[in-house]
Amino acid sequence: MTRFLIVPQWQGSPSARAMLLTDGAAAIAGDLPRRDTVVLDAPLEAGDALGTGVRRLSSLLRTRELLAERMPAVEEPVVVIGGDCSVTVLALSALDTQDLAVLWCDAHPDLHVPESSPSGAFAGMALRAVLGDGEPALALSPAVRAERVVLLGARSVDAGEQEPLRRIRAISADDVQDADAVAAAVRATGAARVWVHIDVDVLDPPEFEGVSEAAPFGVGVAALTAAVKRVRADVPLAGATIAGFAPRTPADAVLDMGAILRLIGALV
Repeated sequence: MTRFLIVPQWQGSPSARAMLLTDGAAAIAGDLPRRDTVVLDAPLEAGDALGTGVRRLSSLLRTRELLAERMPAVEEPVVVIGGDCSVTVLALSALDTQDLAVLWCDAHPDLHVPESSPSGAFAGMALRAVLGDGEPALALSPAVRAERVVLLGARSVDAGEQEPLRRIRAISADDVQDADAVAAAVRATGAARVWVHIDVDVLDPPEFEGVSEAAPFGVGVAALTAAVKRVRADVPLAGATIAGFAPRTPADAVLDMGAILRLIGALV
């Protein structure tokens, strides 16, 4: 049985509309089975950088504490519903990652460190932190090795992300059509389990609107769900994240919910 953790955290996002992420998390929670769903009491305040290059760090650390309390108690695979992308790092910090691969589905590679980030927002540093780099208070230790990370659908890459991008396997949005190739890339990591991170901005904007920063020429909903199902058929799921849902109105949330539920169905 799959468990769901709702983490309505907005403090890692660079968006001026970051608090819409809390509405997105609540909208998804409303369509999940109540007995299998826990809503975490994520901080409401912005938080403080604590003298680092990461904005709102204190609130991120508090959310990590909340996840650490819940993650070890979950024996089944857990699907974390964000909130912003940094919730994946905070959840992984509570797991043994030594046998883990990460399939990171995102329009942005999230490979900044504080020194290269144009915003100081941790969501843009999230995958780099999974690799063990960046702000020590948040970077995973032990890290997930670069050869066990597969980046899928990234197409909006900043100059500061180019070098770390060369260290990991990347699959373009067009190549996601080949679900067997995606599964083969995950199998090639040699990992025993996989964590699937999905920022919904990886999807093509004509098929999904509720994101803070849309990037054209994305992945189709059908192609992504097929690829995730194919990966799961080959490698056991340790857990997953769906993040980045920021509907502007309740009506907009309803329009996108079909795609969200298809993704959840592929994960469970």
